Amino acid sequence: MAFFIGVDVGSLSTDVVVIDELANVLGSAITLTAANSTRAAEQALEEATGMAGMEVGQAAYVVSTGYGRSAVPFAHKTVTEISCHAMGARHLFPDCRTVIDIGGQDSKVIRVGNTSKVLNFTMNDKCAAGTGRFLEVMAAKLEITLDELGEMSLSAKGEVAISSVCTVFAESEIVSLVARNHPKEEIVKGLHRSVVNRIMSMVRSVGLTPPFSMTGGVARNQGVVALFAENLGQAPLVPHEPQLVGALGAALMARREAS
Repeated sequence: MAFFIGVDVGSLSTDVVVIDELANVLGSAITLTAANSTRAAEQALEEATGMAGMEVGQAAYVVSTGYGRSAVPFAHKTVTEISCHAMGARHLFPDCRTVIDIGGQDSKVIRVGNTSKVLNFTMNDKCAAGTGRFLEVMAAKLEITLDELGEMSLSAKGEVAISSVCTVFAESEIVSLVARNHPKEEIVKGLHRSVVNRIMSMVRSVGLTPPFSMTGGVARNQGVVALFAENLGQAPLVPHEPQLVGALGAALMARREAS
């Protein structure tokens, strides 16, 4: 039985997925990228292959993706994260035609064809607004954890509009809102609304073909997911582990390259 590996080196996390010839996931890992992309890839690879019960040398083909894809010395080929997220999402949800990926420091909207070919896309990688980093900074300012954001947003009875789209200015705005005793739940929902509005402008640019899926770590935030459903009139398709979709797509690319 041949094994194929996908490595997704992102700005915040490095993810690895190991699959077999039938595309069954045998092992996976998510680790912090930190200051050394190569070391993070090696660490995640060791963890994922250990879960799969295989040695690294048994891999028939390895594809790396993500912003640090060139830092993976054991990869046979590098592929853009746009293609990998499209491939991974379509594998999990064959009817998916649009992918909204919100990662740690960038966000993407990808329109996908019947054969997983990328038809159109747009990407925000120049500004933290509309990314996981934006929510991370705001959660710290509110003295709550990232995991608490979604539940707090869903429990909000109202919503405070956040006028600043810049992370730095939004941070100051949050301080002011807290000082005026606005409920944190309403502030959080307003923050989520600002993220969704930012991504919605990207959706309008690319064009939405339903159904759509959400990938990336922010897809675990139920408050953000609920607002996308509200804006687009349908619930997004969300994988069990949305953070691994890019690595899964890379592994599927590896399987295709080896055939």
